[in-house]
Amino acid sequence: MSAIELAKGIFWVGVNDRETDLFESVWPLPQGVSYNSYLIVDEKVALIDTVKGPFALELVRNIEEVLDPGKLDYLVVNHMEPDHSGALPLIRRLAPNLKILGTEKARGLLKALYGIEEGFEPVWDGQKLSLGRHSLIFYETPFVHWPETMMTYLPEEKILFSGDAFGGFGALDGGLFDYELDLARYEPESLRYFSNIVGMYTNPTQRAIQRLKGLEIRTIAPSHGPVWRKDPSRIVGLYDRWSRMEGEPGVVLIYGSMYGDTELLAERVARGVIAKGAPLRVMDASRTHPSFLLAETWRYKALILGAPTYDGGVFVPIEQFLRLAQRKRLQHRLVGLFGSFGWSGGAVKAMRSIIEELKWELVGPVVEFNGRPTEAELEQGAALGRAVAERVLKGSE
Repeated sequence: MSAIELAKGIFWVGVNDRETDLFESVWPLPQGVSYNSYLIVDEKVALIDTVKGPFALELVRNIEEVLDPGKLDYLVVNHMEPDHSGALPLIRRLAPNLKILGTEKARGLLKALYGIEEGFEPVWDGQKLSLGRHSLIFYETPFVHWPETMMTYLPEEKILFSGDAFGGFGALDGGLFDYELDLARYEPESLRYFSNIVGMYTNPTQRAIQRLKGLEIRTIAPSHGPVWRKDPSRIVGLYDRWSRMEGEPGVVLIYGSMYGDTELLAERVARGVIAKGAPLRVMDASRTHPSFLLAETWRYKALILGAPTYDGGVFVPIEQFLRLAQRKRLQHRLVGLFGSFGWSGGAVKAMRSIIEELKWELVGPVVEFNGRPTEAELEQGAALGRAVAERVLKGSE
């Protein structure tokens, strides 16, 4: 997309990336991602963040639709990660006299990533910078999600340039603002972005949200995903709930099955959940990237895990998912367990051990079976589904 005006003299000049397969070389991007950069044209001209390096020329072309990039006075760096700062060296060459503004902790990253020391000026929390008719106020938000991160507020237009906070995966399909886009597509990708990228830093996210409560915000302009202008409180509310790890009243059933036996029990567990009327999502860990598994587990209050024994322990895709949840410090979950084995067990024991480390609450009968499940064992699976559903629905009353 070309430059889009947010308000008089304020433009989105970012880039849509539909080429990158893996964000940070880890997380799939089936719907792409946007790198949002913003230009403020006043007596002084400020660019807020840049874009990933391979898209630097497209950023420059978008800026050129508004003015000569050489006229830039300030480059505000809310976050130094290269998907936001990658075009910084090119911008600096086009505007060699511009001042680079960021928190003091950004200084070392600027040198480490780009070898740049000259032209950097640290800003402090609460500092106000006049551009002319407009001004910028900087708010430090460390560990949302790097130590140097900050947000920038434009009080005259009540716009918060929020960095990675309130962002999400997904290229912007023809629109920019929340009211132009199908939020049913973007909100799940915002959750997957939050849970996998920001989710490890829930306490800093909560502190940032509390810190911003005194600001009047009409527009939230994040570094990824839609610009929230019709209802900015919507994305703030979602991030607030996700960072408190509350979970919606529902169940995600995640299973792995090598030869179909564990899947048979998974189907009966699912029927037990549905019999009690709880919302349910069923996911095959062998065919679903862990980032999607984590997002749905972050969404719902309850989780049911099923896996065969593998190498005397838990089936590898289930173990990978559990280790990711552990790494991201997901808390406050109800969990049910079932597992199968051939000549020797181990899956249930291994899953239980990780769940104890996570301090999740074990619910319902633990079902473990040898080979193909019998009808009695299938009924135990249904009972497990019913027990977990009853518990999660009771907790939502």
